[in-house]
Parts: sequence; C-alpha cells; structure tokens
Amino acid sequence: MIATLASAPHPTSAEPMGGIAGWAVDVMATLGAPGAGLTNLVDTVLPFIPSEIILPVAGFAAGQGKLGLPAVIVWTTVGSVVGSWIVYAAGALLGRDRTRALAARIPFMSAHEIDRADAWFERHGRKAVFIARMVPVVRSIISVPAGIQRMPLPAFTAMTAAGSLVWNTVFVLLGYWLGDNWQLVEECGGWVSKGVVAVALLAVGRWVLVRMRRRPSARHRG
Repeated sequence: MIATLASAPHPTSAEPMGGIAGWAVDVMATLGAPGAGLTNLVDTVLPFIPSEIILPVAGFAAGQGKLGLPAVIVWTTVGSVVGSWIVYAAGALLGRDRTRALAARIPFMSAHEIDRADAWFERHGRKAVFIARMVPVVRSIISVPAGIQRMPLPAFTAMTAAGSLVWNTVFVLLGYWLGDNWQLVEECGGWVSKGVVAVALLAVGRWVLVRMRRRPSARHRG
C-alpha cells in the first residue's frame, strides 16, 4: 500500500529508511492507516520508541497520497488511547498498597510521600493527564499514576484522547507539510525529549540531595 515509501531516500542521503522509521513504514505498508495507530500504540506503551518519528512518518505517507490524512490522525489517536489503557492497567494492578510498600524500600522515600502524591493527583489528575499527553517521555508515564490512583476510566480516556489528538495532529501535519524534510521534526523533537529527561534528572538529583541533608539533622534531633 505504501511500499514505495519504504524506499524513500533520506533527505541528505540515498539510503532508504531504516530503524524505527523503517519499521513504522513497513507496518503502515501492510495495514494502512490502522498501522499508524498500531505503531503509535507501541510508542505509547514503550516510551523509548519516540512518537516524534512515528507521527511525522505517517504524515509524510499522507502527503504522498498513500494514506488519508484524517484517517491517520484518527487512528494514531485511537492507538494512543488504547496504549494508555494498557499502561493504566499496569498501574492499577500495582495499586496504592504495593506502591507504598515499594516506596518504603527505596532510599530517601517514604509511604507518606506517596500519600501526598496521591492527594495531589486526586486534585489535579485530569489536567495532569491532558497536559502530560503533550510532553515527550512524560506522555507515556503519566498513565501509571493515573492507574495507581484508579482515576475514573471515562475521565482518563477523555483527557488522554483530547491531549493525544492535539499532539498527534501537530506532528502528523508537520510531517505532511514538510514532505521529504520530515526528519527535521524528529531532530527538533529529539532535542526536546532530551531536555525533558535532563530536567527530570536534575529534579531527581535535587530531591535526593535535599533528603540526604535532612537525614542527619533528623537523627540529631532524635
């Protein structure tokens, strides 16, 4: 169906697509627009497969007339929602009690902090799910606390679908408009993803340092 896309040249070389992009092309060549949804489902469950590659490739295919643009947007959003349900289910199976037990075994963490996180998510969970679906890396992980919290599934589904629709539409359209230069989206998205990971690592490092400083003072007071 879009087999010719698999041999499309890299914007800066004569090499055909390979890696994740090549895999996505193969799936879409076999299944059409539902294949775009399937690849996005896998991306949602496995954060190391970036949607910044999957979605522009699907948009590029639509721009070549191999797939319908509305169908690509609909199916990628369906894939996002179904993938989020899988991750949500994993969080729900883990549950609060197991999460609190695990937290008690992790250095510098306590069950009390999990309770505070639960309380925060109970107040802001809907906004958090909607916004997180438009943030690289976090967009997959956010379904875990939603499942642990047992956020009502209709609300979780609605917020996930809304946030995913915005994210998917933007990246599919970029691939559609850029054509052979779709990899510019991947490059820019890759830098954004690295920035998010860097900020997260800095936040974790700061949190650990704060806990390390508090522990001696707590023992001294004891």
